Amino acid sequence: MYGLFTTACLLLASVTSVIAANSPGCGKAKTITNKQYSMTVNGKNRNYFVWVPSNYNQNNPYRIVYEWHQLGGSAQKIVNGENPNAGGVLPYYGLRDISNNTAIFVVPDGLSQGWGNQNGEDVTFFDQLVKTVESDLCVNDKLRFSTGFSYGGAMSYALACARPDMIRAVAVISGAQLSGCSGGNTPVAYYGQHGTSDSVLNVSMGRQLRDKFVGLNGCQKPASEPQPNGGNSVKTVYQGCKAGYPLTWVIHNGDHNPSQVNSGSSTPFAPANSWEFFTQFT
Repeated sequence: MYGLFTTACLLLASVTSVIAANSPGCGKAKTITNKQYSMTVNGKNRNYFVWVPSNYNQNNPYRIVYEWHQLGGSAQKIVNGENPNAGGVLPYYGLRDISNNTAIFVVPDGLSQGWGNQNGEDVTFFDQLVKTVESDLCVNDKLRFSTGFSYGGAMSYALACARPDMIRAVAVISGAQLSGCSGGNTPVAYYGQHGTSDSVLNVSMGRQLRDKFVGLNGCQKPASEPQPNGGNSVKTVYQGCKAGYPLTWVIHNGDHNPSQVNSGSSTPFAPANSWEFFTQFT
C-alpha cells in the first residue's frame, strides 16, 4: 500500500512539473497578434512588439525570446532591422528567420532609448511583460530567453542576475554592466560575444560579465584568454560547468558590431551561435 501511495505521489509530482512549465495562455484562443502594444509600469507608458509564429498552436508551449535594443535604438529598429552591413542589426537580431516558427519574440522599448533600469524599473517592465504576454500566449516558461546588443546585452545580463529563476539562458552581444546586477548569486546559462577592437565598450567589460557567470556556473577557466584567429571569430565552450548551466564565449577582432562576420563571409555569426545555444535546452 505504501509503495502504491509513493508511486502515486511521484506521478502527481511529474504531472505537476509538466503543467508548471506551461504558461496560463496555453489552451486559450490568443488575442495578441504581431504588432506594437503598450502597458503602464510604475506610472510610465512602456511600449513593446510581439511576434507570434504563423502556424501558432494554442496547445503547443513555445520558446519565447525577449530582445533588447542598443542605446539610441528602438524596438521598431530591432523589428525592422537597420543597416546590418554597416554595424546595424538584422531583424529580430536574425533569430526570427532561423527559428522556423518555433519561438515567440518580444521586443521592448527602453526609456530614453536605453536600459538605465533606475530602481529596477526595467526588470519590473520585464516582469509585467512575462505576465501579460504569457497569460495570452502558450509559452514553455522553462524556455524563456533574453538577448541584446550593447545596452541590450547589459539588460540581458541584468536579467540573468535579477531573474535567474525566470531566464533559462542569455546571449550578451558586446555588453557591459550598465543596467545593474541585482542579485547575481545564481547560475544561468550564458553566451557572451565581444570584439577585441570594441571602441565603445572595451572587451574587458564583456570579459567581466562573462567571468561573473564562469564563477556562478562553476566552469573551468581555460589556460589562457581566448583570442580571435585573425579575421575569424573563436568560440570557446567552457568545460566543467554545472549540469544545465553551460557557458560559451565568442571572441572576434572587430569593433562594436552586432553583425560581425568572419573573413570571407557575409553572414553574421551571432544569430546562428545564439540560436544554437538557446536550442540546446528542451
